[in-house]
Amino acid sequence: MRAMTEGSTVTPLELFFDLVFVYALTQVTALMADDLTGRGLLRGLLLLALLWWCWCCYAWLGNTVRADEGVVRVALFAVMAAMFVVAVTIPEAFDDLPGGLSGPVVFAACYLVVRVLHLVVYWHAARGDAGLRRQLLRAALPMLGGALLLFSAALLPQQLADDPARVSTIRTALWMLALVVDYAGIMLIGADGWRIFSAAHWAERHGLIIIVALGESLVAIGVGVTQLPISWPIIVASALAITVTAALWWAYFDVVAIAAERVLHRAEGAARAALARDSYTYLHLPMVIGIILLALGFKKVLSYVGDGVEHDLTDPLHGLGLYALYGGVVLYLLGHLGFRLRNMGSVNWPRAAAVLLLVGLVPLADRLPALAALAMLAVVCVGMVVAETLLFSEARRALRESALPPHGTGAEPGH
Repeated sequence: MRAMTEGSTVTPLELFFDLVFVYALTQVTALMADDLTGRGLLRGLLLLALLWWCWCCYAWLGNTVRADEGVVRVALFAVMAAMFVVAVTIPEAFDDLPGGLSGPVVFAACYLVVRVLHLVVYWHAARGDAGLRRQLLRAALPMLGGALLLFSAALLPQQLADDPARVSTIRTALWMLALVVDYAGIMLIGADGWRIFSAAHWAERHGLIIIVALGESLVAIGVGVTQLPISWPIIVASALAITVTAALWWAYFDVVAIAAERVLHRAEGAARAALARDSYTYLHLPMVIGIILLALGFKKVLSYVGDGVEHDLTDPLHGLGLYALYGGVVLYLLGHLGFRLRNMGSVNWPRAAAVLLLVGLVPLADRLPALAALAMLAVVCVGMVVAETLLFSEARRALRESALPPHGTGAEPGH
């Protein structure tokens, strides 16, 4: 193993590792689209929270030792195989399909493999660091508790099989409890003992997963019209969806990502670990969920504007499809507000105003054609970006210029 040091960046193997999560996010979006009900949406959110936790585990490991060196490389390949099976089993994570193996059991077993491999490799990477090893032992308790609850959900007594609705309710409740145990357990054990060895790697790693999630929103645009003949409404809707996605990219990478990395770089010890845990591990989750909900909304809008049989251009996007479209952006921006507040101790008022405006526009969007509702969302997102650029132009320019390498050199941006 080769230890990570300050200034180390993301390895190519970590990018390869993320491809499994691209597929998993696509599976979750498809699952929610096929069951666009309160139950389907809740299950999708639970799956996203579980996938996020798996990804975060290996982000912490990758900040301790290089992912592409020694035994870590082999371990990550094994994890990718297990995670791929987890992704393949997502449609059966709650309800087993006829024939074959038990989907819920396979899902829970592969999830446990992913988590146990993480702890084993992390324990080896922490040799010589008694504080980190103590923290890993503490972290094993909520992990095992959550895994036990997932297996309990998968192995519900056979006598309940005659009541599918009851099985579904109990299984979903056990999933919720499993995630509460895991998420709350890690928070309760504190940050003392965790290590962030490279602020650059940590910030870049989370920036890349935001790009992965945004990529899923683009995939959703294409998947939504795969079986439909191309038309002007589809072209316009695609352009508007790209505009919204670009605005969300701008909101993260234009200034916030640079400034947040600098704050993390200046922090030290347990304070740095706590900052990384709170502002990245926890507060990036609503951003990722928001993007996936937005992807779900895109799928629905594209199916409305391109399908001349069940829908026409005047049909509004009602219900959960509309709430996913607007609520996804709202949740993404709320994640940003929490991220900035925890990381930099300040509030971005244009984004807060955009959140309030979008919430207030939902009743109007509910009465507009689906394409018009998407256009209104795009106008608000672009307006937010333009307002920030104009209001903070000098500070923005100074920050971005200071992050650029010296002219004519290949140097990495300074901190």
